[in-house]
Amino acid sequence: MVRRYPDAVPAGEIAGVLGFKANTTSTYLSILRSAGLIDQRRIGTSLCYQAKLDGLKGMFDTLISDCCQNRPDICNVTQSAPLPMPTAERPLNVLFICTGNSARSILAEALLNGEGDGRFRAYSAGIAPKGYAHEEALSTLVARGYDVSKLSPKGLAPFLRADAPQMDLVITVCNQAANEEPPQLPGQPLHAHWGVANPDADPSSAKTAMRATFEVLKQRIQALTWLPFERLDRQSLQHRIDELGHLTPPQSSPLRGTVG
Repeated sequence: MVRRYPDAVPAGEIAGVLGFKANTTSTYLSILRSAGLIDQRRIGTSLCYQAKLDGLKGMFDTLISDCCQNRPDICNVTQSAPLPMPTAERPLNVLFICTGNSARSILAEALLNGEGDGRFRAYSAGIAPKGYAHEEALSTLVARGYDVSKLSPKGLAPFLRADAPQMDLVITVCNQAANEEPPQLPGQPLHAHWGVANPDADPSSAKTAMRATFEVLKQRIQALTWLPFERLDRQSLQHRIDELGHLTPPQSSPLRGTVG
């Protein structure tokens, strides 16, 4: 739920990811809710659960304080450095992760490299990369003037090497990728989730869905490039980037929140 924040996740999906039976999952969710660590709400016919950040922070603050009175020589509690202001001289490195790295993350990589004015350097990868980039994703980008010459599906391994560029921000763009154990990338990148439905779920409408996916990602990415990084500490920036995952263009299809 923390990985998917600020989305609320259906109980059935939580059970599936954890490999628990429905009644076992329900018991655990009830305990977490009673402890003030998660919230529950109904979306359509599903009971959905969202991480309650204030409750989680309070629990960990208490644990740290109780165990060692916040002594840094015992717990080694350190504050992560704020992200630098993105500039052409020092671009912000952003990695978009999806399942197959053939459409959504490919679109996001091209969009940020095109919209970032040299202040951002975007990459993409897949949990289980396909052997090809989606033809409709590439044609959607080409038709709008974006460079696709360097786009190709790849796994996470290139970003785990010692000589890999260090990421400042990692964004998952499909729920399945967000549900996976996050990669242990060098440094301390921020992580956020911008769930977008799979535009290839119905091949008969792939062209229309790909255009809609492009517009959703473009709005979020443009909003990312406009953030006042110089005025935001790390926690505030995390919250702002989380909020961008809820942006959708007016009259767009409700693409957020379904498994990709």
